[in-house]
Amino acid sequence: MTDDLDRKHREMEAASSRRETSPSLEGDSSRCGPEHGLRERASGDQPPSRDTRPDRATRFIETTRGILSYSEVAPLLAEQVLVVESRIYRGDFSNHPLDENLCTEIHRLISVDIVPDWAGKWRTIDVRVGNLEPPKPPQVPVLMRDYGADLAARWQEASSRIGDLTLEFLAFAEGRFLTIHPFADFNGRTIRLFLLELLRRLDLPELELAPESETARQKYFSALEAADHANWSPLVEIWKTRLTPEN
Repeated sequence: MTDDLDRKHREMEAASSRRETSPSLEGDSSRCGPEHGLRERASGDQPPSRDTRPDRATRFIETTRGILSYSEVAPLLAEQVLVVESRIYRGDFSNHPLDENLCTEIHRLISVDIVPDWAGKWRTIDVRVGNLEPPKPPQVPVLMRDYGADLAARWQEASSRIGDLTLEFLAFAEGRFLTIHPFADFNGRTIRLFLLELLRRLDLPELELAPESETARQKYFSALEAADHANWSPLVEIWKTRLTPEN
């Protein structure tokens, strides 16, 4: 496995070196649907699974432009997501520690123009994500500090060589964040942008993080459920697939 990843890493480094700059994502609205819309908070007393995509429930959000449905908010968020993606590729966050504060900054940047009252702030409400009840709001600041400390402790070994520890690091970064669900909304968008920053720092190219087929979606949701119980193996397998795609 490690040899395969090393080989793929060298191939991807070579491909990246042939590009003078990362491709601009401005105007590529096709990327803003599944990539940044998975596993968001949904209404309802007992959702049947982790599949809580916006099209499965009606959602309304109080914004600077009035009370909008999620379908009306989504394109506004998509514009800000593209801006932050471009900043990531430019290296604007290179000097920022990989910690919980970078997560809050990313969340603030994508949502401050829409929901300034809670943009970049830990949630103060109870939420349900599919069949998961994330930690209570008073626990979130402590859990996110621990999350940042765990990232820092894992980073040196994960980044020294692209291999199994890298996969475990990425699986932890994704799964633990989504279990804590630190923001009132837009957690999926925030973690995907954060993961793009991790990939950039690991000298890995941009990857497609959203599953496309229904089978892949269900596998992903099942992996997130396992991660809720600190079982990272299913997510590690998903990251292995992401980093070693079939030719």
